Amino acid sequence: MLFLSSNDVFSIIMNTNLLYTLLLVHRYGSMAEAARRLQLTHGAVAQQIRALEQALQVELVSRAGRTVHLTRAAHRILGHSQKILDDVDVLAALANTDELRGELRLGAGSTALTGKMPDIFVVLGSRYPNIRVNIVSGLSSSFYQMVENSSLDAAIALEPAFNLSKGFGWHFLSEEPFLMIASSRHQGTDPLDLLEQEPFIRYHRESWAGQQIDAYLKQNGIAPRDRFELASTEAIAAMVHRDLGVAIVPSAWNLWQRGLDVVTLALPTPCKARRFGLIWARSSPRLQLVEAFLEAATQVYRRRAATATDSIFSL
Repeated sequence: MLFLSSNDVFSIIMNTNLLYTLLLVHRYGSMAEAARRLQLTHGAVAQQIRALEQALQVELVSRAGRTVHLTRAAHRILGHSQKILDDVDVLAALANTDELRGELRLGAGSTALTGKMPDIFVVLGSRYPNIRVNIVSGLSSSFYQMVENSSLDAAIALEPAFNLSKGFGWHFLSEEPFLMIASSRHQGTDPLDLLEQEPFIRYHRESWAGQQIDAYLKQNGIAPRDRFELASTEAIAAMVHRDLGVAIVPSAWNLWQRGLDVVTLALPTPCKARRFGLIWARSSPRLQLVEAFLEAATQVYRRRAATATDSIFSL
């Protein structure tokens, strides 16, 4: 069993850079990538890991050539290390009430990052220049679990079909309608005819957007000729441009409309728009950072709602 003196514990907690470096080595799988993220040399990162090993009197990283693996001891302290870093962020925020600071771990879809997210960061940065944002891209279906297990502090996510527990917070930001896209040669063609006659490029059914599209097709008795299935609005739009089929996509496809020979067609019957917003854990130690981000996001979307009707998020 490992025993630490109070001085050892105090030294480790006060020098949280060592713990942060270990977490980055775990997150990115290599010292080289951790060094790049920290803007340090590989040698400096290796030295920090050795210092932490000496303080804890245990091996944390096993080396095999250029490959490094975290030991069982390292994995045992990862969760507590993240909690220490979270608590230090909270202390800094409390000590600087007029200067909110810390790292916000945020989940967002790829389209969100090229849509309104830059505008949100402009507003957030102007108010709180010392908030750092670590962004993880992915799908809404995975973000809820990541927020629940504290891998993320918050995420831009689709509103779930299930009821959230009281431990979650969720704030509506906007909604996004679905529409049909086809090669421009189909301009003026009845959408139902296209869905029956042309190959169908399906939004991946494991995604929430794909499930909503699938439900719409079934409810309206539409049985398209499936040819491709993928979960990238950008890739689907490019394939429709090449006349490989027709598709039903979120309206955010227009982010890649430039240069594409594609037309938009109204669906035969309205398809329920998908709603998205911000999700977070109410018990998060970084709740102040989440609230700061939500305030900025709400302002940007309120401004956007006054000037446009199409959502720009694809999750």
